[in-house]
Amino acid sequence: MPVVGSYWKSCAMRLDPRSPLVINTHELGRRPGSMRTRELTVSAPADLGIELIGVPEGSPLQLDFRLEAVMEGVLASGTARATLVGECARCLEPVEDDLDVTLQELYVYPESDAEEDEASRLHGEFLDLEPTVRDAVVLALPYRPVCSPDCQGLCLDCGVRLADNPGHQHDESVDPRWAALSTMTVNHAEPADPAAGRDEE
Repeated sequence: MPVVGSYWKSCAMRLDPRSPLVINTHELGRRPGSMRTRELTVSAPADLGIELIGVPEGSPLQLDFRLEAVMEGVLASGTARATLVGECARCLEPVEDDLDVTLQELYVYPESDAEEDEASRLHGEFLDLEPTVRDAVVLALPYRPVCSPDCQGLCLDCGVRLADNPGHQHDESVDPRWAALSTMTVNHAEPADPAAGRDEE
């Protein structure tokens, strides 16, 4: 038993218990069926997003979740809510939206035979919600966010936002392969009549 206790202690040292997303499961007591509910509002961690949209670092991240002891470990389930900020993929205008995602992850006990890459793992009596929240949020983000479903984007010629200029248009462009011909002039003079010279003779 002391060996197991030492193992748990060394595992727990890998996490910072002061982190808002590191949760202590001590109250569950490894009793299958025991359950606790939690509501937290924490500051969003860095890089919680993709190229065009995401949750700004430090903005409120609301978590409403349940911890339930099961035979294999602790099942965490619930929801995460946050405000998204980004830019439209078509016209580059600012985009803001609310995100509400579902969380569910089984954290197996440290001595479990589960493969490391197949399951999240408790560190002693602590579990880290950040990877679970990050996966759920990032997978739910729109790959190409738009400011409105009918956004027309930008003019390919001048870059103006088409929604702001409904009648926007340009003169028909000249194919660059023929552009040099537009500078040439055509001589419309009538050709000389070769028979005129013979009459004078």
